Amino acid sequence: MLDSKSMLFIKFSNTIDMKYTSINNSIFAFLLILTIGTVSCKKDFLDTVPNTSIDQAEAFSTPAKILAQVNNLYGRLQNQNLYGGRLIVFNEQRGDEFGQNDGNAATGSAVWNQNVASSNEYINDVWANAYSAINNANILIEKLESSTVIPDSTIKQYTAEAKFVRALSYLNLVQTYAKPYNIDKSAPGVPLRLVAVTTAGSSDLARSSVEEVYTQIIKDLDDAEFWLPNSYKTSYLNKTRAQKSTAIALKTRIYLHQAQYQKVIEEASKIVPNFSPYFYSSGTLSLQLENNIATVFGGSYTGNEAILSMPFANSTTETPASQYSLAFNYLGQPIIFLANNGIVANIALQDPSDARAALVGLDAANHKVLKKFALTTAPFRDYVPVIRYAEVLLNYAEAAAKIGDQTKSIDLLKSVRNRSNPEFVFPSDDLQFPDNIITTIITERRIELLGEGFRLQDLQRHGKTLPAKIGSIGTAPEVLPTAKNYIWPIPSGELSANKLCIPN
Repeated sequence: MLDSKSMLFIKFSNTIDMKYTSINNSIFAFLLILTIGTVSCKKDFLDTVPNTSIDQAEAFSTPAKILAQVNNLYGRLQNQNLYGGRLIVFNEQRGDEFGQNDGNAATGSAVWNQNVASSNEYINDVWANAYSAINNANILIEKLESSTVIPDSTIKQYTAEAKFVRALSYLNLVQTYAKPYNIDKSAPGVPLRLVAVTTAGSSDLARSSVEEVYTQIIKDLDDAEFWLPNSYKTSYLNKTRAQKSTAIALKTRIYLHQAQYQKVIEEASKIVPNFSPYFYSSGTLSLQLENNIATVFGGSYTGNEAILSMPFANSTTETPASQYSLAFNYLGQPIIFLANNGIVANIALQDPSDARAALVGLDAANHKVLKKFALTTAPFRDYVPVIRYAEVLLNYAEAAAKIGDQTKSIDLLKSVRNRSNPEFVFPSDDLQFPDNIITTIITERRIELLGEGFRLQDLQRHGKTLPAKIGSIGTAPEVLPTAKNYIWPIPSGELSANKLCIPN
């Protein structure tokens, strides 16, 4: 395995890239080709040839070059339109915890206002970059099937990593552009592309149902779990590349969205012991809550609580542009600030006895701002948490409450709360009945996972209205689950290039 320096994600060379060509200044055609090399910045009509390229056979000719393609998959997730920041910010803008401080369209004001069009740049960029990750995963999977360059065991591991990346990318797509599973699993999902697209003219593919997409995601994660390693040689690799517990943890999130609570418990039990303190280890990997949540966001990004993080170790090739980064959006500008009537009003974020209260501050305009991502001087290089052990414990707690195991549910809930405030005692009414326990868990999720991109999906998986909210730019209306803008529209670029894809 490589050390942290060798694991720097390769973005501008030796990468397999999907190229979207411009039909006009605002619409991206879904034309894909296999390229290895620098991504062209040109926007000429039907310009499908990169500035530099090498033969694809050469790209898979040595173990090092194949590993570069694996690293490139994580680089795709790290893109500034995805986990580089914008995907998480968009999820928070669409939820109810933040007010909008900037009316500029470039800051996502229309996203906050629940008023995006299919031609919107962000609508197209998130879609395009997620499918870029998927197509690169598909290409790698297919190339590895016939590879004789690396051992079979390595082929299986790299294929598993590709399937994990594909699964996570599809999860983001289906949760963004399709109806929630619990509202209508038979509704159109997204096109399920499982075969590599390496030439133009291969774009036509109908949307699979929401249920079919979820089924494929779980299949990919089951396959990935089987072949992924238990751990890597270093903590950096353990927390920035997928291993078995990464696939398991993501499955707890997915099954929770499907309301398959027994499945959540089955998966969580693989990495969460029966009794507290909750600690899991395998090889060099350890998973448990940090003693202080400040450790999670204080520059030590590969500690025990991290299950998967997006690193930004190289400021020139990895760091997102300023307005895309979490630090800039939450604190540096801020573009979005904490809404006074949101979860920031909860006693946990008002009480200095709770360590999480220190993650909330005031800016010069007296707005309450989130300080989880506090490296506010460019380059903005805070690692982005994709999966934390705290989330898994709360997923498990909610599932246990749903099946009537109140003792387990409460113990898991308390482990998260008492990590930040050891002296806190929940009011007896909060833990007396199953519905009360679940409400308390949802509140704890809002406190613990604030700003990490979970609130929107938590509202939608419960079929809740997206509440109205107030910001410096005005008021955003509530959005009912039956409203067309409850989900994002299918991008105009996809509709233009894919004649079989129907709009929302």
